Amino acid sequence: MSVISTKEDEDKVSLRNIGYRNVITTLSSSSENSQFPAAAERYIATDPAISDPLLFPPDNPSLQSPDSPSYVDVIFSPLDDRPAISSTSETNGSGEILDELKILPRSRNSSSEYLGITVSDPQKESESSNSIVPGGNTYVTYLITTNTNIPDYEGSRFSVRRRFKDVVTLSDRLNESNRGLFIPPRPDKSIVESQVMQKQEFVEQRRVALEKYLRKLTEHPMIKKSDELRVFLTVQGRMPLPASIDVASRMLDGAARLPKQLLGESRSMIEPQDVVQPAKGGRDLLRLFKELKQSVVNDWGGSRPPVEEEDKEFLEKKEKLRDLEEQLTDASKQAETLVKAQQDMGDTMGELGLAFVKLTKFENEQAILNTQRLRAADMKNVATAAVKVSRLYRELNAQTVKHLDTLHEHMGLMLAVHHAFSDRSSALLTVQTIISELSSLHSKAEKLETASSKIFGGDKSRIHKLEELKEAIRVTEDAKSCAIREYERIKENNRSEIDRLDRERQADFVDMLKGFVTSQVAYTEKIGNEWAKVAEETSGYAKESM
Repeated sequence: MSVISTKEDEDKVSLRNIGYRNVITTLSSSSENSQFPAAAERYIATDPAISDPLLFPPDNPSLQSPDSPSYVDVIFSPLDDRPAISSTSETNGSGEILDELKILPRSRNSSSEYLGITVSDPQKESESSNSIVPGGNTYVTYLITTNTNIPDYEGSRFSVRRRFKDVVTLSDRLNESNRGLFIPPRPDKSIVESQVMQKQEFVEQRRVALEKYLRKLTEHPMIKKSDELRVFLTVQGRMPLPASIDVASRMLDGAARLPKQLLGESRSMIEPQDVVQPAKGGRDLLRLFKELKQSVVNDWGGSRPPVEEEDKEFLEKKEKLRDLEEQLTDASKQAETLVKAQQDMGDTMGELGLAFVKLTKFENEQAILNTQRLRAADMKNVATAAVKVSRLYRELNAQTVKHLDTLHEHMGLMLAVHHAFSDRSSALLTVQTIISELSSLHSKAEKLETASSKIFGGDKSRIHKLEELKEAIRVTEDAKSCAIREYERIKENNRSEIDRLDRERQADFVDMLKGFVTSQVAYTEKIGNEWAKVAEETSGYAKESM
C-alpha cells in the first residue's frame, strides 16, 4: 500500500466533499497539459507505472490532425457559400468548441438601411409619491443607444433614458397607429414589480427583454420607420408620446357621456374620426352597445350581415396559421424535453466521472498488484473522458437552447397575429354596424316624410326632426366611408404581413435547423473523439485478454 503525505490526505478529504460541477469548473480552468487539478493528480498518479508511455500512448494523430476535414465540414459546407464551421476551429485548453460554431443570421432587409439598438446601464430613480407599497416610488431607467443611417432620424447616434412605463406607452401607440400589422408583443409587466425590482437579477432580465423587444421592432420594415419609434429613440427628456389612458378611466368617460347621448343632449351617431379606433376602447359606450348588438345579430339573427368576410384566400391562410400555432406549441414542448434530456445526460455523465475519480483513488490506495494499478489507470481515463464529455453536453445544451429558441420567438409572434386579425374583425364589425345604422336612419326618415306629407302645410317639429335625421345620415355616410377605408387598410396590412411572416419563417427555420444540426454533429463528433481516445488507450489490454 502506498504511503500518502498529510497534504495528500487533506486533498483527498476535500475531493470527497466537492460535487462534479466543481470538478468540471476546475478542469475548465486548468492548463492544457493537465486534465485534473493537482489534488486529483497526486492520488491518481501514485505509481510511476501509471505514467508509462506503453500504458498511455500519445493521442492518435488521425483524430487531431488539422489537415483532415471534420465530419461537420464535409456534410454542411455544400449547403452554403461559406463553411458551416471552420475546419480549423480553435479550441481552448480543455477542448471546448469556441464561438466559431455559429450560423450567421440571414439579413431580413435587403436595403442598406440599418437601425441598431442596445439597452444598458440600468439606474434606480425615485419619484415623489405617497405609495404605501415598499419601493413603490422607485423605478429603473435604462440607457437606450441607437445607431442608424435612416434619413428620417436626422442623425446617426442617439442616447436616451427610458423606463418600462415608457415602453408600455410605445407599445400601445404602435398598436393604435398600425392596426393590422404583426407588431411584436412587448415584455410583460410584473405584478409585484416594486418588490422584485430591488433584485439585480430581475433588472438584468428586464434589460435583456427590452433590448430584444426593441430589436424586434427595428426588424419590422414599417415599424422601424414609424414616428412613434423614432420619437421614443431620439427625443431627450421625458417620454414625448402621450401616456396611455387606462381602461377604467375610458369606461368612466364613456359612462358619463352615455346619458347625454340617450337624451339627445349629445350626438349619438358614430363620428367619422372615431371609426379608425375599435369601440372596445370604452369612450363611446353607445357605439359599443350598438356593435355588441350587431355581433349578436350576426351570430343568432338568422339573416346574413350587410357585409361579410369574403376573402377566401385570407380565411385559408388564417386557418393554416392556427394549425401552425398548434405545431409550434408541440415542437416547443419537444424542444424543452430535449434540453432537459441533454442536461440530465450531462449531469449523469459528470456524476459518473466523479464516481470513477473516487474509485481510482480507492484502487491506488489499496494497490498491491500491478494489475490493480492498471485497472486504476483505465478508470482514470474513463473518469477524465466522462468529466470532459459532461462539459461538452452542457455546451451542446447551450447551443440547442440558442438555436431552438426560434420556436419560442415564433410562438410569441402568434400573439401579434391574433391581435392583427382581431383588428380586422373589429373593423368589419364597425362597418356592419354603421351600415345597419344607416338602414335604420333611412327607414325613420322615410316614415317621417310620409307622415309629414299627410299634414297640410307640414309639421314644424317633424320637419325639424327630419332635418336632424338627414344630418345624421350625412355624418353616418361619412363615417361609413372612413370605416370602409380603415377596413381595407387593415386587410392590406394583414395580406402583406402574412406574406412577410411566411418569408421570415422560412429563413428563420432554415437557420435554426442548420445551426441545430451543425451543433449536434460537431459536439457528437467531439464526444466521440473523447471516447475514441479512451478506446485507443485501452486497446492493448483488450488484446492481452484475448
